[in-house]
Amino acid sequence: MIPESTKRPVGNSLFVAALILFALPFAYYAVARGMMLNDPGEQALSRLFHGGAALSNTAVYGHMIAGGLITALAPLQLSRVLRQRAALLHRTLGYVLVSAAMFTSLGGLIYIVLQGTIGGPVMSIGFALYGILMLLACVQTVRYARLRHPLHRLWAERLVILALASLLYRVHYGVWEILTGGLGSRDDFSGPFDVIQVFAFYLPYLALHGWLWRRRESR
Repeated sequence: MIPESTKRPVGNSLFVAALILFALPFAYYAVARGMMLNDPGEQALSRLFHGGAALSNTAVYGHMIAGGLITALAPLQLSRVLRQRAALLHRTLGYVLVSAAMFTSLGGLIYIVLQGTIGGPVMSIGFALYGILMLLACVQTVRYARLRHPLHRLWAERLVILALASLLYRVHYGVWEILTGGLGSRDDFSGPFDVIQVFAFYLPYLALHGWLWRRRESR
């Protein structure tokens, strides 16, 4: 019979590996799309590119590159093996993740302030809140890590959730399209499903995580 102490690291490693494999295609797409800033075809067809707006263009395409990076890196921070047996690597990757997450957040926020979003004010509010929460998670994760405080893990896990939320946003749309044919969604992202989505891709997951954290701490 396999001891419980062995089962847990193996299960955690399998979960992290599955999460990485799931995240990599989107991470690759995001980085590749971000690197197309100077591509004439991208400039002609993208709703994100704006002629003569160097700052907002750089912000949003940099946001894509950094966002792809954090999507790929975030699952690694959940690895118990990495955290316990390669602490220096865990910390180094953590700082890389935080730096990229801050760039992702700031890039998105700059773009929203300068250009708004395709879906209008509601989408702008939802995405801006997402960016602000990511910034907060970055600051708190580093703060508690330096203090060696137990709350470091809470904020680090929140940051991982937020780092993966952009992928979850796409997953929600894919599942909804399969189940309903895209009911309540419009091309300009103004449909009822779209309005719900601008908050549903991160807030429910943060709430669930908070509940699980409190339940675990109360045992």
